[in-house]
Amino acid sequence: MPVARPEPQEPRVIAHLDLDCFYVQVEQRRNPALRGQPTAVVQYNDWKGGGLIAVSYEARKFGVKRSMRGDEAKNVCPGINLVQVPVSRDKADLNVYRSAGSEVVAILSTKGKCERASIDEVYLDLTDAAKEMLLESPPESSEFIFEEATKSNILDLTSDVSDREENVKAWLCRADADYQDKLLACGAIIVAQLRVKVLEETQFTCSAGIAHNKMLAKLVSGMHKPAQQTVVPSSSVQDFLASLPVKKMKQLGGKLGSSLQDDLGVETVGDLLGFTEEKLQEYYGVNTGTWLWKTARGISGEEVEDRLLPKSHGCGKTFPGPKALKTNTAVKSWLDKLCEELSERIQSDLNCNKRVSQTLTLHARACKENKCNSVKKFPSKSCPLRYGTGKIQEDAMKLFESGLHDFWGYRNTGWSITSLSVTASKIFDIPSGTNSILRYIKGSSSGASSAIIDPSSTAVLTPLVDNKLVHEEQCEPSSIKEDCDNSNLAKQCGANEEKGVSKKLSKAQGSGSILKFFSQSQSAFHEKRNFDGLICSNQGHESSSGASEAEQHGKTNINTAGDHSAGNTWMLNVEDIDPAVVGELPLEIQREIQGWIRPSKHASTKKRGSTISSYFSPSRR
Repeated sequence: MPVARPEPQEPRVIAHLDLDCFYVQVEQRRNPALRGQPTAVVQYNDWKGGGLIAVSYEARKFGVKRSMRGDEAKNVCPGINLVQVPVSRDKADLNVYRSAGSEVVAILSTKGKCERASIDEVYLDLTDAAKEMLLESPPESSEFIFEEATKSNILDLTSDVSDREENVKAWLCRADADYQDKLLACGAIIVAQLRVKVLEETQFTCSAGIAHNKMLAKLVSGMHKPAQQTVVPSSSVQDFLASLPVKKMKQLGGKLGSSLQDDLGVETVGDLLGFTEEKLQEYYGVNTGTWLWKTARGISGEEVEDRLLPKSHGCGKTFPGPKALKTNTAVKSWLDKLCEELSERIQSDLNCNKRVSQTLTLHARACKENKCNSVKKFPSKSCPLRYGTGKIQEDAMKLFESGLHDFWGYRNTGWSITSLSVTASKIFDIPSGTNSILRYIKGSSSGASSAIIDPSSTAVLTPLVDNKLVHEEQCEPSSIKEDCDNSNLAKQCGANEEKGVSKKLSKAQGSGSILKFFSQSQSAFHEKRNFDGLICSNQGHESSSGASEAEQHGKTNINTAGDHSAGNTWMLNVEDIDPAVVGELPLEIQREIQGWIRPSKHASTKKRGSTISSYFSPSRR
């Protein structure tokens, strides 16, 4: 349910830019012969000519719609050009469109806070840029107004076609306008300049809405398409919303909108003005009730998020009619393909953007045999995401089996899957300055030594891939940018990954054991390290048999101090591990350490630190 957010104290200038029939424009740039011709882009699906996902304005004049199939579009418009999206792994590959969208975002983000809402939609917060323009070169004092801005559509500004641009120019340059409208005028000029720049540099046209909040900007950006922009002055908000169907409003197109119609008889947003805030709270709760009350008045506190990258990565496929999947084998075959693509995308995101995904989610649509109208839905399932294609494939199949059990019980036949998708979400940036644990630990073998990262480096700790710790050096910084601009990014970075993983530590007893990260040298060694302002001196030796005993009994010191004369000497003792911090370690290591720690040991109340030394208590003298 939607929740009301605090309103900003000062007026804002928010723009929503929507690229016009974007997939078609991308194909027209790839093949200029398609320009000006009725064209549609179809999905990879040969059933009835494929499903239309984008239709050019030339084709729309003939009555072609996105809801049609390719064969139907040809009947309506015999001369239409049907372009199939690129194909990879027997499904549509949208990477060419994602890359094209990134070109546009790079241009738009130069003028303010930018939020990429989808492949072809962007929100911009232009408040600071508009204030700067109003202060340095206000429109009313300028002799020249950017021509494209005079073609703007201003709500409630009535004018004949002949003198429309003159009237718009007069509105933009009003000296007696209030502060809010002056900011909007500056915003309209800035957006017009950005749209022209996008056209010049990418050959793409886009439409835009300019208002004081995201909600209104989104509502009007598609009012005058293609290649136009619409401005919403504060004085025109109430009249604009009065006749707007409630289902057209964001977050009111589903159950909440239906409830407003059925329970309160609300058909337009203006109808909500007849209810007090208390009455709406009584029906829909405090938060949603307040949100509805504000929405009816065009008030929204939702901010533009500073995000140029997607919030999640998803790969999906539909299986209509006879192509529905009816066996576990068929489902696994397709899940493997989807997970392979997802793995490439999140690995590319990690290498190029230093971002890690935390959650894997499986969605599906299914029906029972002879009961395709069954109300029960296939439940979505999630689990922690483990990097590595094989692990993602394994986890996705387990999620499917769990969902199938909830949907159909113990029966394993009599069902069909019409849609599958896997999503990687909860993406976060790896904190700058984060270091690999290998930086602080010295191995005895040459292979282990070669994996140690120099303390002066800026390597970051990345997820476990196939039970091996992978770090940044797999893709050199100088080559990452080039790889990210290359269509073969995933393959190149994947090859680099294989090379990096080959430099692994010598195996201790059991795969994934934490002991393999610590020294097992027969001879004593002495080393000093300086990290995070803490200098530690570590002397000692450890036999390979000692490591074995540690695994079996959990009592042996991982490092035994040989000389306690140094003031800040410390050693890694299993008995001194603080259970309170074990939960922060990788799952594979958590399980092993839990077996070492004595059940009677109490968690230390010592404040957690930011260095590896905070995970171990100082040695007792």
